[in-house]
Amino acid sequence: MKRVRLGKIYAHALTSEQALHEVAELVSTGRGGYILTPNVDHVVQAEHSEALRLAYEDASLSLVDGQSLVWLAGMMGEPFPEKISGSDFVPSLAELAAQREWRLFLLGAAPGVGAKAAEVLQRKHPGLQVSVHSPTFGFYDDPVQSAEVLQIVREANPQLLVVALGCPKQEQLMHRWKHELGPVVAIGAGATLDFISGNVSRCPTWISDSGLEWLYRLAREPSRLAHRYLVRDPEIIKVAWRMLRLPQEARVLEER
Repeated sequence: MKRVRLGKIYAHALTSEQALHEVAELVSTGRGGYILTPNVDHVVQAEHSEALRLAYEDASLSLVDGQSLVWLAGMMGEPFPEKISGSDFVPSLAELAAQREWRLFLLGAAPGVGAKAAEVLQRKHPGLQVSVHSPTFGFYDDPVQSAEVLQIVREANPQLLVVALGCPKQEQLMHRWKHELGPVVAIGAGATLDFISGNVSRCPTWISDSGLEWLYRLAREPSRLAHRYLVRDPEIIKVAWRMLRLPQEARVLEER
């Protein structure tokens, strides 16, 4: 799998179908691991966070979730086959779980959101086995609470774990739990459970494909997202300039 450099992190050049196949391999072989879905905000945060960079270095899969990053890779001469949005990929994983009788665990999001998302997924995929837990905010920083949540996940014995805590918390938690989770395959889901449950309206496909999803979400949640989109994320321009100046051979990390 080719890994395309995106600032100080990377994403694999895969189609959605290929990514689903890779997840199926991780589950069927019992290797476990975790999947990340980098967008512009991840790239920018990784510029300043060693913990986030380490989480990416140890990830089993990294699937590009941002039209701007797809365009940047194309300008670098290392195009991605497609954008693989986490909010599209998680429902695809739920469908695969229902087909193969895998157990799914939804962790995170606000109280009630995970349960509603589970109901939506089970209506669409009858027979899907889903467990849900919405921990206390900040549990990931408390060793005792974190251990309690980990035990809840273990007792449910899922094959797939969706972690919806937002970046960088979910990435760092999956990295920290990688060996404790054993054969479980985890994926960082961000706002995906909010979208599935209907708690947050997802933008139309044409807006996402035009690279303007950030503007749609900013208009919907200005108080929560203004700092991210207007203060932090414009640094992507500097990162992109640096990437475009790299020699061609440095734009791809070693394949693995």
